[in-house]
Amino acid sequence: MTKKSACFIATFAALVLAAFAGGPAAAQSTKPWRHGLIEPKSDAGILMMAAERGFFKKVGLDVDIVPIKDDQVLLKAVIAGDLDSFEGGPTGAMIATAHGADVKIMGCTWLMVPHGIFVHDDINSMDQLKGKTMAISSPGAFPDIFAKGALARFNIPADAMKYASLGGDLDRYKALVARVVDAAVVSGEYAPIAAKEHIKMLVSAQEALPKFLRMCLTTSGATLNARPQDAAMFLAGEMLGLRYAVAHKDEVLKVTQEVTGIKPDDPRPAYIYDLAMQQHAIGTDVPIPLANFNWLNDELVKVGSLAQPMDLSKVLDDKPREDALKLIAQMN
Repeated sequence: MTKKSACFIATFAALVLAAFAGGPAAAQSTKPWRHGLIEPKSDAGILMMAAERGFFKKVGLDVDIVPIKDDQVLLKAVIAGDLDSFEGGPTGAMIATAHGADVKIMGCTWLMVPHGIFVHDDINSMDQLKGKTMAISSPGAFPDIFAKGALARFNIPADAMKYASLGGDLDRYKALVARVVDAAVVSGEYAPIAAKEHIKMLVSAQEALPKFLRMCLTTSGATLNARPQDAAMFLAGEMLGLRYAVAHKDEVLKVTQEVTGIKPDDPRPAYIYDLAMQQHAIGTDVPIPLANFNWLNDELVKVGSLAQPMDLSKVLDDKPREDALKLIAQMN
């Protein structure tokens, strides 16, 4: 990252943080924990349960949630010290660490990707995508890695397609509906409304890349060294929130509606919740599934994001998670 880019990211993150900061500090920790999250959508009730229903405060930590569209921006903000953590795809953190960044993955919250490659309903095979344009997010972000991995799964070279960087899921879906692009990597939450737009999911992540991890909690080594207890409290709050979400569908849907403004008759929040439960995708104890990370390591080499497999011990740190589990046990 250039000095100019780093300055922009730091300034942007600081402005966002200032806009979303607020509220009294918890008694046990006087400094808020700044956590970045990809802008809330139909899965918000799961991802934001800990913040919206007081589970962070229950463990004694004041958490400011900072929503940003792109997890690459979130990653840069963590590296710059403008965020204490963020929740997003793990591949960016792995690539950054392989290039010397001080980044640590503390655990994963969503263990299976609900996304897929969506297309117009006149496309019936992956071969038909050759020469066409697919909407992804930023190069190196999850949708980009997923798209190239899925193409490789069907023996289609990555350079057989064109790519358009188009922000979040909604941006990519709208571009597909408007025929600005021919295909898009989009969350499965759009499946129940796609048919009326003559859109369909051609290939699901479960079919193409079942070991791809969707969401992990990433911080920096500097933050862990400076705030080890707060990191444990943050993970403990996440665990309590996820456990509650898995057991309370109605409350998850209510939080989603409160956070996003999605109407009660919109089928997407219930669809994505049921899919997550069906796939046992929610990591209620924020695990670090080593088999999945080993697979991701090889996949990043396969799609050209890494020259060779990285040393996973440099990016995976289980200590905060172990401390969080002990903290929860002490509360019971």
